[in-house]
Amino acid sequence: MAHAASHTNRLAQETSPYLQQHAQNPVDWYPWGPEALNRAKAEQKPILVSIGYAACHWCHVMERESFENEAVAAVMNAHFVCIKVDREERPDVDQIYMDALHAMGLQGGWPLNVFLTADAKPFYGGTYFPQGNWTKLLTNIGQAYAGEHRAELEQSAERFMEVIGKSELAKYGRHNRNAAQEADYAALEAIGVAPETGPAGVSDDEFKLLVYNLSTNFDRERGGMNRAPKFPMPSIWRFLLRAHAISGSRAVLDQAVLTLREMAWGGIYDQVHGGFARYSVDGEWLAPHFEKMLYDNGQLVSLYSEAFQLTQDELFRETVYDTIEFIRLELTNDEGGFYSSLDADSEGEEGKFYVFTKEELRTILGDEEPLFSDYYNCTAVGNWEHGRNILHRRETDEAFAAAHQLAPGVLPEIVTGWKQKIMAVRATRVRPGLDDKVLTGWNALMLQGLTDAYRAFGEPEFLVMAEHNARFIEANLRDGMGLFRTCKNGRASISGFLEDYALVIQAYISLYEVTFAEKWLREAEVLTEYVLANFFDPTETLFFYTDSRAEPLIARKKELFDNVIPASNSIMAHNLRRLGRHLEKAQYSNLAADMLAQIRHLVVKEPQHLTNWASLYAALLRPGAEIAIQGPATEEFREELSRHFLFDTVLTGTDATSELPLLKLLPTPTDGRTALHVCRDYACQAPVYNVTDALAAL
Repeated sequence: MAHAASHTNRLAQETSPYLQQHAQNPVDWYPWGPEALNRAKAEQKPILVSIGYAACHWCHVMERESFENEAVAAVMNAHFVCIKVDREERPDVDQIYMDALHAMGLQGGWPLNVFLTADAKPFYGGTYFPQGNWTKLLTNIGQAYAGEHRAELEQSAERFMEVIGKSELAKYGRHNRNAAQEADYAALEAIGVAPETGPAGVSDDEFKLLVYNLSTNFDRERGGMNRAPKFPMPSIWRFLLRAHAISGSRAVLDQAVLTLREMAWGGIYDQVHGGFARYSVDGEWLAPHFEKMLYDNGQLVSLYSEAFQLTQDELFRETVYDTIEFIRLELTNDEGGFYSSLDADSEGEEGKFYVFTKEELRTILGDEEPLFSDYYNCTAVGNWEHGRNILHRRETDEAFAAAHQLAPGVLPEIVTGWKQKIMAVRATRVRPGLDDKVLTGWNALMLQGLTDAYRAFGEPEFLVMAEHNARFIEANLRDGMGLFRTCKNGRASISGFLEDYALVIQAYISLYEVTFAEKWLREAEVLTEYVLANFFDPTETLFFYTDSRAEPLIARKKELFDNVIPASNSIMAHNLRRLGRHLEKAQYSNLAADMLAQIRHLVVKEPQHLTNWASLYAALLRPGAEIAIQGPATEEFREELSRHFLFDTVLTGTDATSELPLLKLLPTPTDGRTALHVCRDYACQAPVYNVTDALAAL
């Protein structure tokens, strides 16, 4: 039974499009906050927290089946205080209750539906429930809590709280050398031979083991990690580029290149318009879950840009240019902010916007359809539901042109024509839904992507977009010395999380390195000082996820593991290392090494979950140089240098004088030349006067 629109609930006032989607539900929804939590306490009612996000397919299904249904809503309203959460706006709440689900021995995912005591402590949960199961569950739990079983449910919640309250470091870190390793180290120390180690205890032998442990999970046929579903996981492949840079290993570069090529050829990539979907449900990168998220695309722009620096592969260049163009056209507002995502569904069907039957292709392309279908692997039966085809590729343009006896240079023109025709048809279709809230951390990931693309290609438009976005963040998402998490229609809300700070600091340092505009380095420093004052936990030498000034939740968590977005602690450690070198603040650089030291053994043992930490390991093992440029050709030298993949290198420069530590003591060239100074460990080599010599000195 569909709902009547007369049901407007409190979610109508929220900034999140996901919450607003539920504003007409007959469920008496509250947003997360004191009003709902106080009501639960006052009435001693259990709480139902339902967590999702706008581009989530099964969230929409559950809404249609259950939350829009009058009878189901009546059961929810009778027994529970019902709270709807957008996990993208409130990752802190999502983290805690996802942890709870794992503590219950259940598989996580969204929608995430968790039942809490009146004190917000979890005692039961799950993900998607079909309507019949859901109604039964609501009735059983509601009656049990209101009746004689309440004490049992509260005891159960206390047991889960013990697990949730334990820090990630206590669970997984610090003391994770196994008994055999402990014995080896003890034996070596007993005879006065300690393994050769650098900062944080890093060593060549251990790094080889780290890379080997990661490699056991590679899919050597189709790239990625050896399982389905397949997520792009950019931080894994960015680590391999860094491992290649310090070891020269061809094998790790080949695995990264294989993965990038297969993804760019796959259905996970929009072959016509650019941009990546969130993951593929199969092991071949063919059938995506069609939602496109800003955070994936920002990181993949960085990854493909860096891979281009190392390989000069034209496919990687096209992928970067087309993905940025997709972002510019589909996910950018007039002020330079980036929207969050495009939905998987349109007209109630997943992927309908993107797929075509062979018949439709004949109508669109006429005589060119057979060649098109060969190129994009489309068949009469279809490779997707209802005889439709997901466009994907299986060979290089050179191989395809040779197989079809096309003259060199003809194919790119033909493909461009095809894309225009397909886009013209897509323009007539019902578009997927847009989540138009602006998230600070995700914007910073896209800003970082644009700076990496500008380094690799020197394309002025990329820098224009980057600077526009940085000004947007400064104008709309700063909260005094700190940051907000989100804004929509000019209204900013929610205190920033560590993720937001870490990603903005990272992007601002990068923006400085491609412009030498010192404002961005100074803003990065201000934000870093704020993080040290409001997020740092000296007992574990790591940072909490939430600001000390934010509303307290039932637990204060730290993010340790690198996921689709790397852990905010690992990003912060990289930031401290980079900023420490730029500003000659040894306390920053030392803290970065101390943070890695806490979990180094875990990084070696479980690298697939800690690859951004592994990149820090590589940097501490083979530290890069600082390059300071001074003189009239500073900008040209910076651009030429930046085209190269410079592992762990800090870049600074000025065409005049500067108070920045790496620049202020440099002798000003008197002959009108521009000097490049390559420095390591607080000592600079003799200046050189061209980029070739500077690269040789690295």
